[in-house]
Amino acid sequence: MTQGSSHVAHAASPHRVVVIVDENSNPFELGCATEIFGLRRPELGRDLYDFRLCSPEPRTLMRDGFFTLTGVTGLEAAESADTLIVPNRPDVEVPRRTAVLDAIRRAHARGARLVGFCSGAFTLAEAGVLDGRRATAHWQWADSFRARFPSVRLETDVLFVDDGDILTAAGSAAALDLGLHIVRRDHGAEVANSVSRRLVFAAHRDGGQRQFVERPVPEVPDESLAPVLAWAQEHLDAPVTVSDLAARASVSPATLHRRFHVQMGTTPLAWLTGERLALACRLIERGESRFETVARHSGLGTAANLRALMRRKIGLTPLEYRHRFGPGIGQEST
Repeated sequence: MTQGSSHVAHAASPHRVVVIVDENSNPFELGCATEIFGLRRPELGRDLYDFRLCSPEPRTLMRDGFFTLTGVTGLEAAESADTLIVPNRPDVEVPRRTAVLDAIRRAHARGARLVGFCSGAFTLAEAGVLDGRRATAHWQWADSFRARFPSVRLETDVLFVDDGDILTAAGSAAALDLGLHIVRRDHGAEVANSVSRRLVFAAHRDGGQRQFVERPVPEVPDESLAPVLAWAQEHLDAPVTVSDLAARASVSPATLHRRFHVQMGTTPLAWLTGERLALACRLIERGESRFETVARHSGLGTAANLRALMRRKIGLTPLEYRHRFGPGIGQEST
């Protein structure tokens, strides 16, 4: 989350998300966008987004001719998008249509949020909106991307990059991570958790986690971290340390670090801090106005530590977060 993010939770009408589908677009990323932004949310009692598809042609042949998409509106729908998701295709060396690139440039000029899934970073870079900006793309295409777009600050070993009004995801599954991150940015952690539960998908993987993890088929009994992670999530309010996690897993702290590096692409401390911060956000959204209490129940210790972590990781102070996502009750705390 960033402080300059688009806040849509209390808008008079739903935030409009438009996906441009072009020739040879990938169906999986289109499905990710539809699942996250396009479904009705009766469990929440409201729709989060107004979702549209558009295409430069009335008939669009999807990747490798799997199927043909028809019946969607033309590119004019992109002109009213609050968030515009750009085409991603496996043929990254083939130039995009001028009409598509022009639509992206106009959306950027009027302040719309732009999103690229996987090779969608190539589309954004070709439109010229990524010059001097941070972005990511699939690790297989990193060298090609750098050669074609040297002015883009490409980050190659992360799941996604949030650069404010332009967001990019590294690969197919990372599109789900970025989509949930956007929901969290717009509507808070509680709503994002509800969306992730419906997806049966991890509620939060930090964008800085590694994109590609070497994990050979094990020749020894399963060493999954799942049991210790589940235990830690049930004890976030306790002073759980990395040593405690290692003891729970019956391994040394050094071994635990190695397993986290291989299986999670992060460190035990970073994962534990992220889980505690997510819990703190949920507590604020549920109406807890005493930030010392939030800090204590989430295992972050003090309100000062809570404030520092939220400002650094989310871009909002606890008070700003409550004003944006909380129920707006109770006395203002600091």
